[in-house]
Amino acid sequence: MMVTLPPDYRPSESEPFMNPMQIEYFRQKLLRWRADLLREADGTLASLSEGGIHESDITDRASVETDRALELRTRDRARKLIAKIDQALGRIEHGSYGFCEETGEPIGLRRLEARPIATLSIEAQERHERMERVHRDD
Repeated sequence: MMVTLPPDYRPSESEPFMNPMQIEYFRQKLLRWRADLLREADGTLASLSEGGIHESDITDRASVETDRALELRTRDRARKLIAKIDQALGRIEHGSYGFCEETGEPIGLRRLEARPIATLSIEAQERHERMERVHRDD
């Protein structure tokens, strides 16, 4: 079933949660985000493959190596984000997108708007963070 979104469409609390328009809105949002990340990754790949370090000055070389480490970390973050975006797109396919994987409650539009890959409602997320803090302090 193809849904065409009006260009100015924004999900609102007044419509049924995760109706076809909202689902399509978030699907497009996730696909755009994924495409941006892939485009950026291609950019870092190009600058990484510009080859070995030719700087003769030790401080230049250190700075190039720091930049390279940062780029690799950024690429790793992008890869993890893309995996989470793919999981979110999978949840859209299976009809579970937008609902907390712990409680089954709606995650909420504002949270999904800010973090379209969210899998937990705010309450469940806070519970998780509290549990992590408790276990980290042991």
